[in-house]
Amino acid sequence: MANNEESRGLKSLFDWFANRRKSGATNLERQEREIADGLWHKCPKCGVLTYTKDLLANQMVCVECGHHNRVDSDERIRQIIDQNTWRAIDENLRSTDPLQFRDRKPYSDRLREMEDKLGLLDAVKTGLGQINGLPVGLAVMDFRFMGGSMGSVVGEKITRLIEQATQRRYPVVIVCTSGGARMQEGMLSLMQMAKISAALERHRDAKLLYIPILTNPTTGGVTASFAMLGDIIIAEPKATIGFAGRRVIEQTLREKLPDDFQTAEDLLKHGFVDEIVPRTQLKNTLAKLIALHQPVPTAPPMVRWEAMSFSTTAAE
Repeated sequence: MANNEESRGLKSLFDWFANRRKSGATNLERQEREIADGLWHKCPKCGVLTYTKDLLANQMVCVECGHHNRVDSDERIRQIIDQNTWRAIDENLRSTDPLQFRDRKPYSDRLREMEDKLGLLDAVKTGLGQINGLPVGLAVMDFRFMGGSMGSVVGEKITRLIEQATQRRYPVVIVCTSGGARMQEGMLSLMQMAKISAALERHRDAKLLYIPILTNPTTGGVTASFAMLGDIIIAEPKATIGFAGRRVIEQTLREKLPDDFQTAEDLLKHGFVDEIVPRTQLKNTLAKLIALHQPVPTAPPMVRWEAMSFSTTAAE
């Protein structure tokens, strides 16, 4: 009799553990399914699950650890530019394949795949808009398109934006995120570094403001050119910023580099970055800097005879 009761007790205990295991697996499957559906976002830094709508409301910054998740160009424009003021320019420029480049697949096929998948023609969006009512020319790079690599179209769009901003006497803001020059375009991609730098020099000669925003990651030819030519250089917290990759440098030097090497904080400490600004404060910071360094142009004061003429006309 005692043996039967003991057997029933053990069976109940086994059933309880089995149900717990099954319930746990079901919850885990549901959690993974909801993450896959985009309802929840798991922070890659701290692992905390956040409702996607709450994360978007906080500009894709983790509410627990402050990790700055990568955002696409459309979201970045929404975060920075005033509503209903954005006017995109040069939207229809697209890369060609002048070198007929091929690695595992033809470069032309890669471009077509990116366009079909992302709805983007290349790795940057440019346009004119307003930041807290102040006019600005803005370029936003998109890392999803071939790692934000800089090809001929990226260089041409940014150059045209700078030239148009110079003509209109607007400040320029460029949000940088890139793996560097696009190897599939060879020398044509490398020359964009000089072309953009020359346009920025003309912008500076006109006494106009340029602010690059370095986000994670900003590397290669972008870092070696327009990312570091700003009047005021801003970076996001913990952003990776450098030229060559960490592993390449370690293998060349044959020594271990510090943990904070090529981070925004390390560059700030050594004077390569002027300020680290959290994404949630970026728009207001940009507006303050633009207002301080480049106020909205006002009509020049009238000379005395113009004022007299105006008052006489008004009296009549």
